Amino acid sequence: MLPIQCKMARTALGIGVRELAEMAMVSPDTVSRLERGETLRQRTVEDIKATLEERGVIFLADGETTDGGPGVRLRRGNA
Repeated sequence: MLPIQCKMARTALGIGVRELAEMAMVSPDTVSRLERGETLRQRTVEDIKATLEERGVIFLADGETTDGGPGVRLRRGNA
């Protein structure tokens, strides 16, 4: 998960940094650091990503979007 994908996922779900942090059981500063592109433990990033996926986010890699860049989308029924 790229930092921008975390931001896009939060926006798609309509949640803030604090809400995501609470759901993922990390500090809000940890989410902010991730979104700034700082290096975090891989396990922490995986936990945040899994939390977003549990709420319906699908992460798209390079080449899976119309413009070829990375992105996110919501599972059907989540929009």
